Amino acid sequence: MQFIDLITQKNRIRSSLLQRFEAIVDHGQFIMGPEVGELELRLAAYTGSRFCVSCSSGTDALLMPLLAKGIGPGDAVITTPFTFIATAEVVCLAGAVPVFADIDPSTFNIDPGCISGAVRVARERGLDPKAIIPVDLFGVPADYERLEAVAADHGLWILEDAAQSFGSSYRGRRAGSFGLAAATSFFPAKPLGCYGDGGAVFTDDEELDRLLRSVRVHGSGADKYSNDRIGINGRLDSIQAAVLLEKLMIFDEELATRQQVADAYSSGLGEKLVVPEVPDGSVSAWAQYSLLARSEEERSAIMGALQKEGIPSAIYYKIPLHLQKAFDSLGYRQGDFPVSEEMSRRVFSLPMHPYLSEGEIAKICSVVAGCV
Repeated sequence: MQFIDLITQKNRIRSSLLQRFEAIVDHGQFIMGPEVGELELRLAAYTGSRFCVSCSSGTDALLMPLLAKGIGPGDAVITTPFTFIATAEVVCLAGAVPVFADIDPSTFNIDPGCISGAVRVARERGLDPKAIIPVDLFGVPADYERLEAVAADHGLWILEDAAQSFGSSYRGRRAGSFGLAAATSFFPAKPLGCYGDGGAVFTDDEELDRLLRSVRVHGSGADKYSNDRIGINGRLDSIQAAVLLEKLMIFDEELATRQQVADAYSSGLGEKLVVPEVPDGSVSAWAQYSLLARSEEERSAIMGALQKEGIPSAIYYKIPLHLQKAFDSLGYRQGDFPVSEEMSRRVFSLPMHPYLSEGEIAKICSVVAGCV
């Protein structure tokens, strides 16, 4: 059994995918070829955003808006400690300081009620708070109505980290359409993934779109040998764009099947463990199906039993960012973000992809239920 089944998916689109690959080999535009422009138009239309700027990874998609907006030394960016390191790493790469705010235990997303406290901490440290990076964790959008209100109160702009949520929605709006800008990832394991690294930035701001396109190619100006600012090498390969274009053809169908898998898991395990909660008005992309065991010991027992049956599982995330060695210089300690720390001790994820059979789901539920 696989944690994510990319092979069955590949077999569905193999013929059309190979045709696209052959076209790329023939035209020879291997980086930023016509497929990239086609993809950007399709992605922008899908999210309802005016502009989409593709790039070489989800990490670059987070970094590019920070660079475009001039985030740097002396600035603070508020974000969550319960996420992959890239969310806070890009703040440091831009020269600014990440300041963390704890999460809502029901969704694992940043708690809007903790933002004001983080702003206060930033100012006490002599920093100028400029932005918030909420993360749509595990495929569920953050609470943007409350986040937009608190951001406005403190004069902050929002960069939506939609790396795990492309295809989800919040109150009728798709992920990728919130904040001044939104970033997503096309890492192969994502709900919409390519066959390498890739990402995209979305915005409705025309000037920001122009700056993002400059930052993506070494801060280019009138041409690639005119450099107006410091940028990165963030271009997307044509082959990755081709993969994404073909996967978009079946994406909505796969999202519906992911929902069916999640429903089956919750039905089978809802009386045994804390199953994922999707708030009213939201639709999850189900990047992961993450449950809470009652304790770290119970989690270990469950994951051990799954392993014995050849069933993979994973922990997202076993060490919150404020306790990672890479962020020692920020001065955080155990106990500073108790909700994130508690979740990290209990959370674990089951296989999640559109090609799980009913028998496989039943077996997974049986093994997990037998441990609690």
